Amino acid sequence: MMNGSTGRRPGGRGRVRAASTALCLLAGALTATAVGASQATALTPPVSITADDLTTWQTNGIVWSMAATDGVVYAGGTFSTIRPPDAAAGTSEQPAVNFAAFDAATGAPTGCSLSFTLSSGTATVRALALSPDGATLYAGGQFGSVNGVGVSNVAAIDTATCTPRQDFKISVSATVRALDVTANTVYLGGDFNSVGGQTRNGFAAVTTGAALLPWTANADEVGRAVQVTPDGQHVALGGDFFTVNGTTTHALAVVDATTGALTKSYPGFIPNTSTVQDLTTDATGLYTANEGTGGGVFDGRIAIDLDDYQQRWRDTCLGATQAVLVHSGVLYSGSHAHDCSSMGEFPDQPRRHLLAQSVDDPALLPWFPDTNDGIGEPVGPRVMAQTDKGGRHYLWVGGEFTTVNSGGQQGLTRFADGPDTGAPWVPNVSLSTVAPGRIDVNWQTSFDSDDGELTYRIYKDGASTPVHTVTGYSVFWNRPQLRWTDTDVAVGETHSYRITASDGTNTSAKSPAQSATVAASTQAYPARVLSDGASLYWRYDEGTSTFAADTTGGLDNGFLRNGPAYRQTPAAIAGSSTAIGFDGSTEYAYSNKLHAQPARFSVETWIRTTTTRGGKVIGFGNLTQQNSTRYDKQVYMANDGRLVFGVYSGGTRTVTTTGAYNDGNWHHVVATQGTGGMALYVDGQLRASNLLYTGNENYPGYWRVGGDNLANWPNRPTSNFFAGQIDETAVYPTALSSSQVSAHYALRTAE
Repeated sequence: MMNGSTGRRPGGRGRVRAASTALCLLAGALTATAVGASQATALTPPVSITADDLTTWQTNGIVWSMAATDGVVYAGGTFSTIRPPDAAAGTSEQPAVNFAAFDAATGAPTGCSLSFTLSSGTATVRALALSPDGATLYAGGQFGSVNGVGVSNVAAIDTATCTPRQDFKISVSATVRALDVTANTVYLGGDFNSVGGQTRNGFAAVTTGAALLPWTANADEVGRAVQVTPDGQHVALGGDFFTVNGTTTHALAVVDATTGALTKSYPGFIPNTSTVQDLTTDATGLYTANEGTGGGVFDGRIAIDLDDYQQRWRDTCLGATQAVLVHSGVLYSGSHAHDCSSMGEFPDQPRRHLLAQSVDDPALLPWFPDTNDGIGEPVGPRVMAQTDKGGRHYLWVGGEFTTVNSGGQQGLTRFADGPDTGAPWVPNVSLSTVAPGRIDVNWQTSFDSDDGELTYRIYKDGASTPVHTVTGYSVFWNRPQLRWTDTDVAVGETHSYRITASDGTNTSAKSPAQSATVAASTQAYPARVLSDGASLYWRYDEGTSTFAADTTGGLDNGFLRNGPAYRQTPAAIAGSSTAIGFDGSTEYAYSNKLHAQPARFSVETWIRTTTTRGGKVIGFGNLTQQNSTRYDKQVYMANDGRLVFGVYSGGTRTVTTTGAYNDGNWHHVVATQGTGGMALYVDGQLRASNLLYTGNENYPGYWRVGGDNLANWPNRPTSNFFAGQIDETAVYPTALSSSQVSAHYALRTAE
């Protein structure tokens, strides 16, 4: 279980760059028109927070809490020094004992220096909150003195003089983890069970003069978050608890701001395996940061309407959320999200630590700066704060991270509404000349960390003026393929193309020039694959990139993982095509699109190998960045070179060839399933079949080529990954007939 901190975060102006997360794509090839162009209207807020981090001083430990106002940011935590940007740990440090104050606009420390200490053990500042007028900074945590002035886990600081207030002293029996403040009341949450010598379990309220109030909201477990509602009438509570004032309500409750009486309970609303780590509000909503452990956890965020305290939305990303902050209609969060597939977002990706969502919709907005997990209980970001200065809007993030956007930066970072300095990635380009009189220019949409909709410009034959311009929407886990068809060409001509991507401010470099010669006639093999209804067709004719272009109108491009060997020759079929080589260890490809279960299907590919370790050739799996946990509809090679076709239908159902195909020659492999059962063809001939099994496992998944899980399957080979060359991979939404399969094989030399 990981601990967090909260405090009231002042709001501000500004807005993240937002865009529609749904994108309609055109299908098929269009003359002089880009296929896959966005038809959705991106939101265009007047101000955006960029994903480009600004130079900021660092800490040598964890920042647990922040508060900000009038261009000053206060940071508390468990650290002993601060140092300039780019300074290595242990160099150019100056003392800062669990507290520091910074200029929001420069990232440099101010003159306010305080030391929070404990006579024995490790002191820490877990919560900071400012009075509404900004005159007093309240601090909570585990400490016994501030600048030598004795206190008991809570203190008040005069912000004008940066000195502890002598008139604010009250005994709190254990760590204070959360604070929120009104003009006359300080609300506390934490581990304590007594305040001012009286029983207060998990939550308490005192006056701004440190007198204990009768307000009572006793919880049976730790309090981690307190948030006064905008009208001042209620206080939202978050933590580990299962009851408040004896009434069942887990992790979240709303109580009366004067008495502490329960206003809204939430039994069963949040799973028992999860807690609330942070709370924040805007004019209409309450927002929660949630963390879970064990099975059935809830790690995401919840938006709750303040008028009735009912759920507006929740997301179900996995990866504990520690901090939330609302700024101009956008909910920012700090977490270690690693799987948002349950809500249609990224699956099984490396952890993403900073995310943004509209307060009205849980869909992720295109804002993806990132940190690492860092030190301590590795989560990364722990707290956020926002303030304005000099007409600019600053978002600060604190935590235990040691890198930001892949550069060294410990404990603190900040972002603003400009400048936007990050250019989109250079597009990956592939050309296709299947038919005469045209060149299809295909590219994989780029990624930009704070823009979803990008503008692409195509340059032909070295010209400085683009021949075509189009927009397209992409995020890091979904980079759709786009296509533009050039018909202003003649048979035998060779033309080259380069593409740039722009976010409107920054433009990528031009992609490396790709050249193609206009075909004099239709290429027989790919033309037949397309005419027989392939819904995915990867020819592997790209150069060094992560892109396997889809030749069909479905534009279901492949991601090539871990640098397979490109442009391998000779290819499987006659002509100018090339193949791709996989190492049998880590290299594979997966489809960009998530597919529903195919009730009927065919998979077709060519293979060449001498491996004696087997491996998966092609299959359907539920994950992309790691081995799938659900996987079938697959062809794999056993160690002895025999090929196995398998589906899961109440158990593993397989058919296996009698012959081996690891002889170093190209072999044509087709596996089908339909109303006629399962069939496995090699080199145009039916080699194995089973009429009984017409169904397969029902789950959404991705087509994967070259490797995936094979645990618990018959004749499981030594390796999950295929070592050899693969070419001309196609998937069909139907079961190909034996005559279609034999016709494809016969066309291997027809070019």
